[in-house]
Amino acid sequence: MYETKDYKKGQPRWCPGCGDHFFLASLHKAMAEVGVAPHDIAVISGIGCSSRLPYYVNTYAMQTVHGRAAAIATGVKVANPGLTVWQVSGDGDGLAIGGNHFIHAMRRNIDLNMILLNNRIYGLTKGQYSPTSPRGFVSKSSPYGTVEDPFRPAELCFGARGRFFARAVATDSPGTVEVLKAAYHHKGASVCEILQNCVIFNNGCYDPVYKKEGRMKNAIYVRHGERLVFGEHSEYGLVQQGFGLKVVEIGKDGYTLGDVLVHDAHCEDNTLQLKLAMMDNEHGFPVALGVIRDVEAPSYDEAVNAQIEEVSKVKKYHNFAELLETNDTWEVK
Repeated sequence: MYETKDYKKGQPRWCPGCGDHFFLASLHKAMAEVGVAPHDIAVISGIGCSSRLPYYVNTYAMQTVHGRAAAIATGVKVANPGLTVWQVSGDGDGLAIGGNHFIHAMRRNIDLNMILLNNRIYGLTKGQYSPTSPRGFVSKSSPYGTVEDPFRPAELCFGARGRFFARAVATDSPGTVEVLKAAYHHKGASVCEILQNCVIFNNGCYDPVYKKEGRMKNAIYVRHGERLVFGEHSEYGLVQQGFGLKVVEIGKDGYTLGDVLVHDAHCEDNTLQLKLAMMDNEHGFPVALGVIRDVEAPSYDEAVNAQIEEVSKVKKYHNFAELLETNDTWEVK
């Protein structure tokens, strides 16, 4: 049995009110509830404000180089399959310079718990727009508004054949702990997008859902096997309209609870899951929180180690010294 304190280390050096503080507390709690020993965990990060997190966990931990967290975490997991590996990246580290590693970790389905702390800004380098900043966003590097469309993490994950995607708000500890535990239990690449404010350079970017009161009105918690209802009194629901979704008020215009869709996180076809993940308040939909997709598939690390065992059984050599002796040898005198 482990307690939260068993996973804590050091004094976090983030701005007061930064979402990283909230997430770190939830990660410590999730680790304790999962119960994996600290010496069986590795936390890997890249560069950025959020990437300081490995200094504050009492596990094996490494802050690496910019954008390479997924690559190094892959090596850690393949070489040490018994370790539980948490990879922590910001939206810049994970989706800009690290974008290629991100999509290939998804495609390969490596058993990594990939955390994307998304504040839609470069915080460490003092406020430049990031790959998730919305079009028109004014920042130090886009003083007249960025003319680029952003990456939407769910869309990128699904497009790279991702099998697990979940979302939580940093200030919502129960919701964050829930998705972290689900990510741990998923065998394969899991992505948890954590929505958080940068209080210095992009404060308020998630205001509609950052407080509990706002989430009751502007978010929907999706859970496998349950109706997609939301609202302060669960008075609204999601129904299918053509190839899309529609928000309805239950009990009005002929809509009943039976018309509301049931969430299926395990469906191989990701069509509905992607529609849920892409919803936003700007288009009249609630933001989906919770485990949106969770589909089983063979993981890369398990397949690699199984292949090594299978090939080793039929080979004449089993280590490097034996390999050298399989070819012609000469003795030089």
